[in-house]
Amino acid sequence: MATVQTALKYTTVDEAVSDKVSVIVVCGGSSSRMGGIDKLMAEVNKIPVCIRSVLAFQNCDKVSEIIIVTKPESVLKMQQLCGTFKLTKVTDIVEGGDCRQRSVQNGLSQLGDNDGIVLIHDGARPFVTEECILRAIEGARVYKAVTCAVPLKDTVKSVRSDGLVTATPDRSTMQAVQTPQGFAVSLYKNAVEQMADRLDSFTDDCSVVEAIGHPVYTVLGDYKNIKITTAEDLKIAEVFAKETE
Repeated sequence: MATVQTALKYTTVDEAVSDKVSVIVVCGGSSSRMGGIDKLMAEVNKIPVCIRSVLAFQNCDKVSEIIIVTKPESVLKMQQLCGTFKLTKVTDIVEGGDCRQRSVQNGLSQLGDNDGIVLIHDGARPFVTEECILRAIEGARVYKAVTCAVPLKDTVKSVRSDGLVTATPDRSTMQAVQTPQGFAVSLYKNAVEQMADRLDSFTDDCSVVEAIGHPVYTVLGDYKNIKITTAEDLKIAEVFAKETE
């Protein structure tokens, strides 16, 4: 992954890229670390986590359309929530696959090769800001592949399976990666096609593009752009929600 860009600097933009900005919000996952709570449907100040995530893109003027990928059993519920919260930019709600990247692939199938930019976002990140979204869009137009990221606050250790520390990476070169991750649609479709047999081995969307040798850049994320992973995260989310509403 290329060096972090906290402010984009460039002189030319590919004029062939469409102005259209599509967003795929991935609302799958097993919530295995939530103690029986469906983290995506859990309410934070009366709004489900997944809907908070979608609303951030609904309210961004630069976003053209939103595609939600969800579990088969959640499609009807998601349709009802989109109506309740007037999510008018949602054009499709599609079923996910057997891993994250195949779920993204299902969402990507709704887009044409010349559809411009696609942002891919975790439905469990309900506090993504408009500033992060705009930086991802701008970065994707210039570099074709970007991710939001923030500098690490903690020292990181490489640790063997038995607990032995084997190395201490230079923290200044390490970043915590977030979403949205943004791509030229044609590039990401090409990467998914080339890596079709390996999609279940990738842990994020940028990794698919990296695997075909295309550089990935970072744009500045936000420390509040947390991913809801455990029940404790919901308590933090309540605090963030009360600060902003």
